[in-house]
Amino acid sequence: MIKHLSAPLLLLCLMPVVSCKPKAPPAAPATPPAAASPAVAPAVAETPAEIQARAEKGDARAQYQLGTAYAKGDGVAKDEVEAVKWYRKAAEQNLAQAQNILGLCYDEGKGVTQDATEAVNWYRKAADQGYADAQYNLGLCFASGAGMVRNADEAVKWYRKSAEQNFAAAQLNLGVCYDDGVGVAKDAVEAAKWYHLAARQGMEEAATYRSNLEKGMTPEQIADAKKLSDEFKPKVAP
Repeated sequence: MIKHLSAPLLLLCLMPVVSCKPKAPPAAPATPPAAASPAVAPAVAETPAEIQARAEKGDARAQYQLGTAYAKGDGVAKDEVEAVKWYRKAAEQNLAQAQNILGLCYDEGKGVTQDATEAVNWYRKAADQGYADAQYNLGLCFASGAGMVRNADEAVKWYRKSAEQNFAAAQLNLGVCYDDGVGVAKDAVEAAKWYHLAARQGMEEAATYRSNLEKGMTPEQIADAKKLSDEFKPKVAP
């Protein structure tokens, strides 16, 4: 029986792979032009100078891009303090990605003094906007008590919001909560459902947890969990 989350998922108020860098956004699906339309030239990538020019004019997305460039050393000298400066400017304009990444910077103390309470502050701002990464991070903070009073019920609440948007790590953690009855009534079918969903996204740990759980489940329960996972439809953030 699984009785605890692995350290990267529960004990630290951090993402599984944590750095003061955002995840790359998913690529937009390509839309072929209509038959009669002329071919469209590919977009030319902006230079750091062009991004900085937009950022200095107050464009929040450009500020976020510039922060990322400094965090990675992409086209500019790597500078975590400068990265935080631009992330903060974007975050203060209510850009959820920037709020979440600024929270991560406070979590790790990259470019800023480490401060779990301030990390929670920024995670919450992004989570309240429906940003799945931040909802997951906020759930981790409630689960571990980092920067706040530990609260298993609140951890489940935020894991669920993220999991319902198909965020795999949140699905895994929500499954563990149902598996162990932490913050929610113990429910093997619900646990297996969330393990199924996380495993389908390549989380090997979720597949292992599900396999262990199913050893104590009836065939009917296993079938019910599979059916629930097959019927799952991810929610779209507001």
